[in-house]
Amino acid sequence: MAFASVGMFSVGGALTAWIRREVVQRRDWLDDKQFLSGYALSQLIPGATNVNLAVFIGTLLRGLPGAVATLLGLTAFPVGLMLLVGALYLRASALPGGVLVGTALTGAGAVAVGLNLGMGIRLARLNIRRLVPAAIATVIALAIGVFGFRLLHVLLVMMPVSLLLAWWQGPEERP
Repeated sequence: MAFASVGMFSVGGALTAWIRREVVQRRDWLDDKQFLSGYALSQLIPGATNVNLAVFIGTLLRGLPGAVATLLGLTAFPVGLMLLVGALYLRASALPGGVLVGTALTGAGAVAVGLNLGMGIRLARLNIRRLVPAAIATVIALAIGVFGFRLLHVLLVMMPVSLLLAWWQGPEERP
């Protein structure tokens, strides 16, 4: 039911923020480190990252039945809704005033960007406590977001660099 509510009420790229809110903050099924590990793995596997993340969480919590439940919960309603909205969009775009539909979708995209940015800042404040990890996160964000480098190229460079720096610094000591 948690993933069904996420699937019904989230929009576009904000899905990760909603999943984190449900799984980490509201239901305490995972902590931030487990969530981030699952999110990182979900990005490495081909397919939609958030669907991969849902399947990862479902598998972690309840095995195969959990994976199926999270997958169906996350995707069944949105797929049906998008088929309906797509049919309505095709009809509405041909009518006078059809430009308003495109404007509304642009606004929804801006909301999704804001939610993702908020989640990223919140997770960074909670989990990045040293200068080197903060610098690595900043370089990656700038390389992809500002300079437009491909994710794969940035990861091929930054993964070995970050692993080398983590090994060089040693383990982080927790208070």
